[in-house]
Amino acid sequence: MPADPAATPRQKPCPVCRKPPAPNFRPFCSARCRQVDLGRWLAGDYAIPSTEPLPDEDEEH
Repeated sequence: MPADPAATPRQKPCPVCRKPPAPNFRPFCSARCRQVDLGRWLAGDYAIPSTEPLPDEDEEH
């Protein structure tokens, strides 16, 4: 008897290329996509915009 597809958890696709994730690189599909994501993170592409002003460097706390 085949398993009920609704009962099995569905894996999310690779956040970079949308392919199915590989077990060794989950949630990514490959080492390349993992590196691309790390590069985006280090470049600040995932930064959340803020409406708060930046603190002045001259101010002492």
